[in-house]
Amino acid sequence: MSYRMMLLKKQLCKWGMLGTLLLSMACGSKVPATTAAEGRFGPEEIRREVAGSEVLKQSFVGFALYDPELDQMVVAHNADKYFVPASNTKLFTFYATLKMLGDSIPALKYVSRGDSLIFWGTGDPTFTHMDLKNTLAYDFLKNRPVKKLYYIDAPFASTPFATNWGWDDYNYYYQPERNVFPIHGNVMKFYKEEGSPFTTTPSYFKKNIVVDTAESRSKDAFVRAWRSNHVSYHPRYASGKYSTEVPFITSPEMVVTLLADTLQREVELLKAAVPDGGKVFYGLPTDTVLKRMLHVSDNLMAEQLMALNSGTLSDTLSVERAIKYVKENYLADLPDEPVWVDGSGLSSMNMFTPRSIIALLQKLMQERPKERLLPMLAVGGRPGTFRNIYQAEVPFVFGKSGTLAHVHNQSGFIMTKSGKLLLYSFMNNNYKVSTSAIRNEMVRIMTEVHNRY
Repeated sequence: MSYRMMLLKKQLCKWGMLGTLLLSMACGSKVPATTAAEGRFGPEEIRREVAGSEVLKQSFVGFALYDPELDQMVVAHNADKYFVPASNTKLFTFYATLKMLGDSIPALKYVSRGDSLIFWGTGDPTFTHMDLKNTLAYDFLKNRPVKKLYYIDAPFASTPFATNWGWDDYNYYYQPERNVFPIHGNVMKFYKEEGSPFTTTPSYFKKNIVVDTAESRSKDAFVRAWRSNHVSYHPRYASGKYSTEVPFITSPEMVVTLLADTLQREVELLKAAVPDGGKVFYGLPTDTVLKRMLHVSDNLMAEQLMALNSGTLSDTLSVERAIKYVKENYLADLPDEPVWVDGSGLSSMNMFTPRSIIALLQKLMQERPKERLLPMLAVGGRPGTFRNIYQAEVPFVFGKSGTLAHVHNQSGFIMTKSGKLLLYSFMNNNYKVSTSAIRNEMVRIMTEVHNRY
């Protein structure tokens, strides 16, 4: 075994509990040596691959590759130019949450008044969430030994949709509304197995569904009305088996209605100011919510985490206030000031430079040891947004992708066969070819970095 290989195994084993993924990398897998035929793939070769790619030639491409061991940028191509980051924005939300929230999510706040419980939201997105299966706050309210539950709508300075979100995406799962007290992920879920009728969750919305045999311009089976929660069901576009989520319009009244329907007890909307002296009821571990956001690129989680972060500054929740605070207090030393608009990256008004994303990744490494940081991110070939790329017995890429129309980016960490852990940001904007072509070319180049650098 080569001396470099021994050092690599020793280094990776020191990382400890990265789960079976990195444990197998460190202690059970052999790293093939680079053959002479494969040749050198150093900084100049990587730069030529990025700048000279036929696939990327009509794209606006930014690339940064950084070696933390050497503390230097290995390759920089348009690294100082601004790009629309899409869901790479969630890396900034990740960092903000590590700096501002504690180990557990504040699920709600409350005060007791005689035989009544008065409560209000904190922005927690996990109440009766259909994928996270969180029942902590539900059980607290359901089993509270009081006669009356009163809900106060806490002040919220942000709008349901952030600046420059697509208004015509209101019907799709990835763009639920932001609010103070999300419930059921702020979506209706329609689920069907072969040979069975579809079910509706929450069941409250069943009465809002009308069968429509006419053609639908969108070709979607379920289409919500633009300004109401009425839903048209188009059987001609429905398959035999499906699971479809459609966001609903939120309001204080809708929150109270769904709470009463879900808790099976009376809940009344109290139009009053938030009382002083509220106690905090804590819910899921913060890492559980962060991991959900990063692995599947959950937009609601990202937006609501920034709302939760703002709750550490003021009783008035505001995604924008939290962003401003983080930029001024934690990100003022980035190479280029971020143009940061929302928590999720749905807005095309966000703009970051590749070298600033590298600086953010360095900050993340300062917040978390590798064994706790890397599993939080999407992992190549494993469930999540990287499940179909970088497939290997031993994972070697940990990061975050981001996609909008004519935008596809990746940023994160890559482990090379020579034993180096590198930081990278690969950004593509303004392309006309398919996103899959851009993605495949990025994967090809980064896999070469893994194999030969």
